[in-house]
Amino acid sequence: MAQESPKNSAAEIPVTTNGQLEDSHEHSFNRDLKCSLPVGLGLSETKITSHGFDGAKEGVVEAGQFPNKGSSASPKSSVISPSSAAASRLAGQGCDLIIPTGGRAQQKSGPVVLADEVKNPAMEKLELVRKWSLNTYKCTRQIISEKLGRGSRTVDLELEAQIDILRDNKKKYENILRLAQTLSTQLFQMVHTQRQLGDAFADLSLKSLELHEEFGYNADTQKLLAKNGETLLGAINFFIASVNTLVNKTIEDTLLTVKQYESARIEYDAYRTDLEELNLGPRDANTLPKIEQSQQLFQVHKEKYDKMRNDVSIKLKFLEENKVKVLHNQLVLFHNAIAAYFAGNQKQLEQTLKQFHIKLKTPGADAPSWLEEQ
Repeated sequence: MAQESPKNSAAEIPVTTNGQLEDSHEHSFNRDLKCSLPVGLGLSETKITSHGFDGAKEGVVEAGQFPNKGSSASPKSSVISPSSAAASRLAGQGCDLIIPTGGRAQQKSGPVVLADEVKNPAMEKLELVRKWSLNTYKCTRQIISEKLGRGSRTVDLELEAQIDILRDNKKKYENILRLAQTLSTQLFQMVHTQRQLGDAFADLSLKSLELHEEFGYNADTQKLLAKNGETLLGAINFFIASVNTLVNKTIEDTLLTVKQYESARIEYDAYRTDLEELNLGPRDANTLPKIEQSQQLFQVHKEKYDKMRNDVSIKLKFLEENKVKVLHNQLVLFHNAIAAYFAGNQKQLEQTLKQFHIKLKTPGADAPSWLEEQ
């Protein structure tokens, strides 16, 4: 009798003639089989093959759909022998091989998230930065092309002439404003000196009896000049305030709109140049979408440019009307006040201030009382 080679214990599982396990080993076999199965495989998808160490004999456990006890149907059986080098090596070491036969692993179900429905703030900011960078690049290229004389620009001759006149007038008005402020400062110093001189004459008039009348006349004259100087100073300061409002607020607001108009013009020319370059190129399946997108962007910036041009035209018109009205009144005030002051016509000087509703501040009226200081 030939000597049998030793076998792995996994090969000594008793099997009945129809492939069913004996009752005494049913519980232990099911437990070992479930532990060795991959996740997602049923019993009907598994074959277990065990080889002895000598490879002469092999035991096969065929796992199919196990029928209930008492059923006459036999399970579907098949024998699979490992053919790969790794499978043979494992079998030679007496290991159990678990091989799925056509089984599909079950996928875990979970919530489905649609990318279009979720908006990422970081991606939105990145897209805004990308658009801003592209627009800045196009505008910078357009400006450089215009300065080098290579690019074309859209020019409204009538509107550009009005803007140039406005800027030139602003410089001239600023010069008048600066000179008027200098005159106001010098007149204030003169009025202050005249007031001090009048006080000195009045003091000497009281202390010098032999020159009482002479000092008294000079004291009255200096005080009258100081009073008229304060009246003239009020008129000049009112003139300065009105011109300052016109130059630094009204005209500056119009020039701010002009700057926005010029920016819109540069963007319009930049996208117009891009559209012209694409139209000069070939038209195929790759360039047609780009041309259509460029046409849409060009139309958007054209509407913006037309709107800003209309806004500038309206503001220039209203500014011209307001400027004429303001400067007419202020120039009349300045002339009448200066003429009355140097003519010594105090009554006419005061009447001029009343005509323009100018109220003079009483010296020391704004100073707090000694109770408020405490």
